[in-house]
Amino acid sequence: MTLTARPFALFISDLHLQASHPQTQEAFLRFLREHAAHAERLYLLGDIFEYWAGDDDIADPFNAGIVAALRALSDAGTLVYWLAGNRDFLVGPAFAEAAGLSLLQEPHLIDTGPRRIALVHGDAECTQDTKYMAFRAQVRDPAWQAQFLGMPLAQRKAIIAGLREGSREAQSGQDYQIMDVTPEAVDGVFAALDASVIIHGHTHRPAVHAHGDRLRYVLPDWELDAEPQRGGWIALQRDGSIARYDLDGTIL
Repeated sequence: MTLTARPFALFISDLHLQASHPQTQEAFLRFLREHAAHAERLYLLGDIFEYWAGDDDIADPFNAGIVAALRALSDAGTLVYWLAGNRDFLVGPAFAEAAGLSLLQEPHLIDTGPRRIALVHGDAECTQDTKYMAFRAQVRDPAWQAQFLGMPLAQRKAIIAGLREGSREAQSGQDYQIMDVTPEAVDGVFAALDASVIIHGHTHRPAVHAHGDRLRYVLPDWELDAEPQRGGWIALQRDGSIARYDLDGTIL
């Protein structure tokens, strides 16, 4: 099933693509063929990969397949944009060139119709999680990234595996409210950009939240290899209308 009206833009995030989740990968490839191919733009708002160790990992067969699918979409005429998440912030210019996409800085602003729409991944707004915020500041530092990317690829992957395991352990005993966005941080994004809408992912809590007369849309994560299966996207039309879609293309 495809969308009946060609959308101006589609937004997805938090697919956490990895070779051990083949059904999620296939759902993403099907989405590109059946839905994103009919949109003017596709915005990837972070954590598309479970992790990204550096652009020298593009040759990995799984990664290469995803890059090729994005390149095919771009070559067919859909403009593709990438905004980094907390798992794939090391995506760089070589990946962008190979995939035929543009890298965005966060926050990114879209003006369409009557709306000013701010795009973020969402992790920077989880300010109550002070340990994560300190970690985020460290790994987003250009000097840290240069040092890390200077290590052999195998060493980087081993470090990331350890960090992922530590993250799972830390989250298992943490209050979910701490890992959600805070109203103050959200209000700060609205005010700084004079935005009427924010679209983000990261929290895996799809919903629409009212902040006074402004709206915040939260994207779902994708998981097709475990129960409950879930996923979906948001579509934006040129007149500013916004709709949420389930995996099968049904409007929510």
